[in-house]
Amino acid sequence: CQRLMESGGASVQSGESLRLSCAVIGANKDLDCVAWFRQVPDKAREGVAAIDSYRDKYYTDAVKGRFTISQDNDKTTVYLQMDNLRSDDGAIYYCAARDRPCFKDNFYRSDVFTYWGQGTQVTVAP
Repeated sequence: CQRLMESGGASVQSGESLRLSCAVIGANKDLDCVAWFRQVPDKAREGVAAIDSYRDKYYTDAVKGRFTISQDNDKTTVYLQMDNLRSDDGAIYYCAARDRPCFKDNFYRSDVFTYWGQGTQVTVAP
């Protein structure tokens, strides 16, 4: 049984940085794709970034050049480094994973992911 646990959410000012962590708990050898999503009230969950077992990385246009997804060598933790944060980056950030590779045409779709964490709150003051 896989579990995902996010951490690192905080309240920051615009322009500052945060690093989120997603701990993969359980037998992680079948998780080929791990992604970060975010959600604000009354809006759909938005795919932000994803990384697969080949360390290919995918980003939504809104965060390209500002956010970096990475994974530690034993694949137990996935990070989301967020730089130059803006007020519209404020959301609950969720970690998601599945046992198939990421693809650039679906990494942002919440319905293709099997496992989800509980989320961590990021607040960015103007």
